[in-house]
Amino acid sequence: MIVPSKPLVIAIDGPSGSGKSSVSRAVAQCLNLAYLDTGAMFRALTWWCLHTGIDLDDQSAVTRAAKALPLYMSTDPASPSVQVAGVSIDEAIRESVISELVSKVAVNLGVRDELCTRQRALIAESVRDAGGVVAEGRDITTVVAPDARVRILLSANQQTRLSRRAKELHGEDSSASVTATQDQIVRRDNDDSTVSQFMHAAPGVTLVDTSDLDLQQSVQAVLDVVCTQNAHARELLSAAEGNQKAPDRKLADESRRN
Repeated sequence: MIVPSKPLVIAIDGPSGSGKSSVSRAVAQCLNLAYLDTGAMFRALTWWCLHTGIDLDDQSAVTRAAKALPLYMSTDPASPSVQVAGVSIDEAIRESVISELVSKVAVNLGVRDELCTRQRALIAESVRDAGGVVAEGRDITTVVAPDARVRILLSANQQTRLSRRAKELHGEDSSASVTATQDQIVRRDNDDSTVSQFMHAAPGVTLVDTSDLDLQQSVQAVLDVVCTQNAHARELLSAAEGNQKAPDRKLADESRRN
């Protein structure tokens, strides 16, 4: 990876189903930057607690687990991965049981403090090693990296988000599939919104609505904002376009990372 001469941190927040993970990863590839999926860190801790028999309702115990969590995050957008204690858990943390329980971990303020510290360290590491990073989650624009060069809130209306997640989980967005998905999306967003602000753009954060956009259009919309706000990003994009193809559109299948 060619390290850009000027650090570029792009912070992207958004609710479930907004497309933030797939879009953020593609943007990182376009700009030759690192990619950090902070939501995967909360999922990893949830998996670890279940794996080691820690009661998720015991907030003190979960906070202690967060501090001791043997977590490794790969920030290469071409092959992001998550390991705990040397075990790859990329697929395990996307299982429905984790999706149903992760909010119990995410609303734990002690956990948020610990993982915020780790996220900032990973961002600093990415700036040093890759020249910048696209970091996405729930409170990156407001808490983790409020001084990021570019801050974006990626959003979509509830029906669109439910439809996207239903297609991902059930292969279709029929009425029954959407209903089956609704609790996971709506409840999780409601739970998480008690400790972080990701439904409305904070001052200085640019809103990008993907309700009527496909993946490629969403990526372009974010790149437009980034390049408008940062001249160095325009240089990176121009250089990247001269050396590599656009990201594989199969990233659409990876919307489960949102």
